[in-house]
Amino acid sequence: MPLSLKTAVALLFGVAAPVGPAEADASDSHRLLRVALLQMDPDGNNQRHNMDKAERFCRQAASLGADIALMPEMWNIGYTRFDADKEGAREAYWAQAVPKDHESIQRFALLAHALDMAIGVTYEQAWSPMPRNAITLFDRHGEEVFTYAKVHTSDFKSLETSMTPGDGFYVGELDTRIGPVQVGAMICFDREQPESARCLMLKGAELILTPNCCGLDDIRLQQFRIRAVENLVGVAMANYPRPYQNGHSVAYDSRGECLVMAGEEEGLFIAAFDILDLRIRRRKSIWGNAYRRPHRYGILTSTEKDPVWERKDGYGELWKAEER
Repeated sequence: MPLSLKTAVALLFGVAAPVGPAEADASDSHRLLRVALLQMDPDGNNQRHNMDKAERFCRQAASLGADIALMPEMWNIGYTRFDADKEGAREAYWAQAVPKDHESIQRFALLAHALDMAIGVTYEQAWSPMPRNAITLFDRHGEEVFTYAKVHTSDFKSLETSMTPGDGFYVGELDTRIGPVQVGAMICFDREQPESARCLMLKGAELILTPNCCGLDDIRLQQFRIRAVENLVGVAMANYPRPYQNGHSVAYDSRGECLVMAGEEEGLFIAAFDILDLRIRRRKSIWGNAYRRPHRYGILTSTEKDPVWERKDGYGELWKAEER
């Protein structure tokens, strides 16, 4: 009996076979959307080297039948941090930012078209007054579906206090081999706020792409899993491997089943989402947007805060949500 795609990928990169439900056979390929999680080790903030590596990984993903390839958070600069106490360090960090029409980003529009595969490109985006932490999703025709900037910037760190937060969540229709799929994105700390995935679900997202850069422990992984279940969406997260982070790039379907979970090493990991199953479940489930009572949730948009929740930003100043 031939190996399934997921098992073949796992063996190719020397990892354990993905954890999850019984794998669908070839006859189900018309309903499976394959997302490649690019768990790559960066060359510091060398943008040329990093983007060249991403291209190699994208080509490998396409050769393995992926419909979408996803990079870790701010891949172009390898999420390189700076010393906030060093004079000129923040300005040097800002100088690395590139606009989305920069050649280093648009090369992936051309690559997506050439490979017939969507690509989620992550980068420090040039913006005013400060750069943004962004992902641009190109479809398999090389057209931009959306550019999303991280809303919940990690303002407890100087690096992201030095960035402009995004202004909202976006969902776009992605033309794929199996037909149109509604896709959104959230980035790292976004997934730790339940409102992020909830907003995306309410906007119609069926799949949420999640670039990441942090250690993933059991609590964070289970938190991510619950985002999928409570919103009836598929979620896919690409993280950095060791030594920079601890890998564990992961994908969960709307049932909370783990479709693939990486180890700590660099590699390419593919998750196959059953989009038809998700759509059937959405018509029957009690979760998602079935029995919500939004007319009772007014407090969710209040900026008032009990002093116990007051925090300082990455520069030691009192953090105020309304100023971000």
